[in-house]
Amino acid sequence: MSGRGPGRARTPFTGRRGRAVPGDGPLARVPAVAVFAVVVVVFAAGVIVGGAIGAVLLGLLALGVAGLLAATWPRLTPLERAVRVLVLAVLVALAVGLVLR
Repeated sequence: MSGRGPGRARTPFTGRRGRAVPGDGPLARVPAVAVFAVVVVVFAAGVIVGGAIGAVLLGLLALGVAGLLAATWPRLTPLERAVRVLVLAVLVALAVGLVLR
């Protein structure tokens, strides 16, 4: 048992205090499912199209991941940081691979 008490379990969408990271920016009202769908479509298009255009699409996703990582860095545990840095590295490697192919 983690000692956090009922209702305080850690999920990938919560910070260290067990609450979601608050936001009031322009994207705060965008449904998470819509964001996920856009990311999947852009990723698939980048991989399928390939070449410079595919690399640009994957590069845009990498920039988004880097921005989110920078914004949430203080609230992430070391393991969460490592996973997000790994995702960023994979996106960059795929983008570079598409250019060099």
